[in-house]
Amino acid sequence: MTFPIRADSPARFTGPLPDAADVVVIGGGVIGVMAAWFLARRGVRVVLCEKGRIAGEQSSRNWGWVRQQGRDPAELPLMIEALSIWKGLGAEVGADLGFRQTGVLYLAGKTADTARHEGWMVHARAHGLDTRLLTAAEVATMLPNAAGWTSGLLTPSDARAEPWVAVPLIAGALAARGVAVREDCAVRALDIAGGRVAGVVTEAGRIRAERVVLAGGAWSSLLARAHGVRLPQLSVRATVAATDPLPEVWAGAAADRHFAFRRREDGGYTLAPGHFHEFFIGPDAFRHLWPFRTQIRNDITGTRFLPAAPRHYPDAWGTPRRWAADRESPFERMRVLDPAPNRAEVERLRARFGAAFPALGRPAIRTAWAGMIDTMPDVVPVIDHVAALPGLTVATGMSGHGFGIGPGVGRVVADLVEARAPGHDLSRFRFGRFSDGSPIELGPAL
Repeated sequence: MTFPIRADSPARFTGPLPDAADVVVIGGGVIGVMAAWFLARRGVRVVLCEKGRIAGEQSSRNWGWVRQQGRDPAELPLMIEALSIWKGLGAEVGADLGFRQTGVLYLAGKTADTARHEGWMVHARAHGLDTRLLTAAEVATMLPNAAGWTSGLLTPSDARAEPWVAVPLIAGALAARGVAVREDCAVRALDIAGGRVAGVVTEAGRIRAERVVLAGGAWSSLLARAHGVRLPQLSVRATVAATDPLPEVWAGAAADRHFAFRRREDGGYTLAPGHFHEFFIGPDAFRHLWPFRTQIRNDITGTRFLPAAPRHYPDAWGTPRRWAADRESPFERMRVLDPAPNRAEVERLRARFGAAFPALGRPAIRTAWAGMIDTMPDVVPVIDHVAALPGLTVATGMSGHGFGIGPGVGRVVADLVEARAPGHDLSRFRFGRFSDGSPIELGPAL
């Protein structure tokens, strides 16, 4: 089985583009789709442009966790709202998104892990979550294993969903309601008039719009830079695998410091490394070194450095930083980021799962893939207007947290675009925090 959403997958959303709209959303991942969802519900004329395939990149390649547990405290109110939206989203879409409230469990094998879990309970209590600490005996009762986990952190109300199923279904519901959703439609440039946004220039033509949402994931920084907007964003490659169907050992999602696993609707498990990523060194690695210094000093032991990204990746050495709006753009040269998985890491995942659950042994792998996670220096997103370009709202840098929180972020982005109060304190996510002298603060996320 190959990954189900690829550049050569038939385009599903191919309808005509209008000449004008109230809002253009750039990016067909969960953030862009949910922003368009809430805008359309309010009667806003919205166009969603995706350079490749809806959910083709990180929105389908993630672990499928819908979690409150372990988040940065500033994200928690948004995530609590997102979970509430998820509960009714399938009914609104008219389809099963694979959403199940089966819990999220963090597992500790060392005293330091337990201490971190205990420290995060302060935030769980402050927000009224049902999170609780588990003893070794409670963990062993819930999850019979040979790993010798010494404690756990459990949030029963947390959930899971099926990424490559859910986001395309939501986009399909949008299109069925008359929203212009278009694949194979790269936005080459913003249309700027009088110093403010006047629309976008796509490969299929110009669309007039006074408001634009940039939700381009790993590509956001490249487009922003072409307009003189500095967005310190980098991406790391993360490997994921799906097993063949297995007897159920845990119905939800769980992780220790070595590996993570999540029950799937097809009866298998999604497996992923706990803290292992791979970073392709490119021009932005040097350009953004200073804002990332705090993250580098904190812990880079789980990162493997590689000398260069594959050709046409956002931060590949040969990827242009400037291009003419009437010519092919970098976004058309790489429709879908489809990085190869690290096969050695897949074998390590099999070994870790088999060691934890010897009754099951090393699982057979149905398929493996990788994705490029767009991350920010403080590991929380940017959700804000860009003062230097009135009319532009940015929602990017979800830092591997975007799938679960996507509905909440989408609702907030719709409010920002409509100049409504978002209902949450978004100061931690402001665009200017990397240029106004503020210190880079890593949150107490797990």
